[in-house]
Amino acid sequence: MKKKQLQGISFFERYLTVWVAACMVIGVLIGVYLPQIPAWLSKFEYASVSIPVAILIWLMIYPMMLKVDFHSIKKVGENPKGLIITWVTNWLIKPFTMFGIASLFFYVFYSGLISDDLAKEYLAGAVLLGAAPCTAMVFVWSHLTKGNPAYTLVQVATNDLIILVAFVPIVAFLLGISDVIVPWETLFLSVVLFVVIPLGAGWFSRVFISKHKGLDYFEKVYIPKFGNVTIAGLLLTLVIIFSFQGQIIVDNPINIVLIAIPLIIQTFFIFFVAYFWAKLWKLPHNVAAPAGMIGASNFFELAVAVAISLFGLQSGATIATVVGVLVEVPVMLTLVKIANNTKHWFKPVGRAA
Repeated sequence: MKKKQLQGISFFERYLTVWVAACMVIGVLIGVYLPQIPAWLSKFEYASVSIPVAILIWLMIYPMMLKVDFHSIKKVGENPKGLIITWVTNWLIKPFTMFGIASLFFYVFYSGLISDDLAKEYLAGAVLLGAAPCTAMVFVWSHLTKGNPAYTLVQVATNDLIILVAFVPIVAFLLGISDVIVPWETLFLSVVLFVVIPLGAGWFSRVFISKHKGLDYFEKVYIPKFGNVTIAGLLLTLVIIFSFQGQIIVDNPINIVLIAIPLIIQTFFIFFVAYFWAKLWKLPHNVAAPAGMIGASNFFELAVAVAISLFGLQSGATIATVVGVLVEVPVMLTLVKIANNTKHWFKPVGRAA
């Protein structure tokens, strides 16, 4: 049975952890020894969004949008439990548990290791991560757990709408900041690039190709052509991201570890909150897994952009958000493995309850 499962996994997916680790190392080495490369890439930015990274993320998401049956999206609202889990976990639980866990570590456990000022900056970065649930990358995690693409799309789309109204008040409340500066251009551009454009492209592709070559061709020939595009996009994205942050990571090795510990604990905790809640409500695995992934992962582009605008490029808050990027992929891959290995906990795929 295990052999059959492995045969259904592509070469890239089977050894994804190895490729991810290699790309992270390559990215850091480029950032340290070839800084002119990220310096050149940084010229291609708009509203704090890296255009090369945006293109790669688009390549990651487009193949998954092809799988979305747009007629099925209309039925998602008939079964709201998965959406309720996503909304409550992301907005009424996650920001506050992040604040609590991070405060415990930075102010209590690390009291003799870092100053109060540095603890405050690290806490600010952690809160920014906790208040920004994932948008783009969750499509990748959903793909790896064979999540329901239509349901994942609606979960992400509603999250994006909530971010627009909830991010600032939550961050302001938790950090006691009344003048939180949010790069709204970054927010809106990210939603357009990471949701609207690939969604529109997927819809157009499905309609156009199905009309001219048939639905059977579209689903059995066209979609499989993009089998490894998502993984390749992920790996190239990691190289670019870590090339930008390479020197920061090398210059702060001990503090990177200190910051990573509470972030990892928070990630696992939030995933299991949503995952077990979905199990309790008897939702199918293809809804439960993406629900857990959305809460566990973070909209790190937004968190990093806000940290830089509020506290500066070299601040502890910015470093904390960068650590969020550093730990997210390995941790999320671990959660993907856990989700795939516990698929038998859930009822067979059917209508989301």
